[in-house]
Amino acid sequence: MNVLVTSPLALVSRRFKFDQDKTVPVYPSYIQMRKYELLAISQNLQNTGIKKIRRIGHNQEFELIKDYVSGDDFRTVNWKATARRSKLMVNQYQDERSQQMYSLIDKSRVMQMPFEGLSLLDYAINASLVISNIAIKKSDKAGLVTFQDKVNTLLPAAKRNNQMSIIQENLYRQKTAFVESDYSALYVSLRKALSQRSLLLLFTNFESVFSLQRQLPFLISLAKQHLLVVIFFENTELAKLIDKPTTDLRQVYHQAIAERLAYEKKLIVKELQKHGIQSILTPPQKLTINTINKYLELKARNLI
Repeated sequence: MNVLVTSPLALVSRRFKFDQDKTVPVYPSYIQMRKYELLAISQNLQNTGIKKIRRIGHNQEFELIKDYVSGDDFRTVNWKATARRSKLMVNQYQDERSQQMYSLIDKSRVMQMPFEGLSLLDYAINASLVISNIAIKKSDKAGLVTFQDKVNTLLPAAKRNNQMSIIQENLYRQKTAFVESDYSALYVSLRKALSQRSLLLLFTNFESVFSLQRQLPFLISLAKQHLLVVIFFENTELAKLIDKPTTDLRQVYHQAIAERLAYEKKLIVKELQKHGIQSILTPPQKLTINTINKYLELKARNLI
């Protein structure tokens, strides 16, 4: 075992070597999780990529309309109900309930693609860890589902003190497999396990409208019961190829293919939108930031 120890100011470092062999779990970046947690709850978000979004309406949920009594807030007067009843009526609110948020991580072959030393699955795992931590800090419940040809992990959403440790423990052991995703198994498992409407952040990758259409019936069914956000990836290598000047007919041909493949991604967004399903099409390196922004946007719009 080799251990590199660095002083707090990084002025001195020393390597220790131990002869004892030991298997050590390597967890997703906890430093990144803490960094984005502080940014998401900070008032100074400029130059971070995280958008500061004003929340619309109350931070409470409507409960009922009742007769006005002395001491009630006049800002809660319901004027329509007052006119109908010919007496002062007010809206009564209760503290906003915790909402459920699940990260659904596809571990099939479509998530094996490498980008800057990490697979798409690695990016999804890091983003899931960050967004789960932020959700819990904002008093929501975070859960986790991983799947490929079957559902492998189904961790119920919670906001208990050790929930992040449990999520992290489940995430570090995840690997891709060269199999197709079974969205029917995913739908059946979620229908049985989730009784409350939840935010579902689905981390996957579709390369064509055809590949989406095979899974679309299950996505539509999920979106009827929950707030589903399909998160998939731009191929940044295609963007580089499209922007590269061409010098011969072969390069023109390759560029035309790249443009078609990139256009397919935009068609996928439109197809999802047509069925009322929200989506994020993102470069891998911007996955975490874009996922945080979508979560904060949905919270601000009171959609969850």
